[in-house]
Amino acid sequence: MRTEPISLTINGESRTTQAETLADLIVAENFGDRRVATALNGAFVPARARGERRLTSGDRVEILSARQGG
Repeated sequence: MRTEPISLTINGESRTTQAETLADLIVAENFGDRRVATALNGAFVPARARGERRLTSGDRVEILSARQGG
């Protein structure tokens, strides 16, 4: 984790985080073991690449999970 937080937008909300990678952010945002789809700055990021995608201040992240119910 970073020593200084960065500012980014997660699902349309401004947030700060100390996560260094997209994979770290998923854990920090409590998505943990859930199956999610992710995008970084408008580009889809497959699960296998999340650990390699470093976050920088100003990034836009979308984390989407399926919901059940009706």
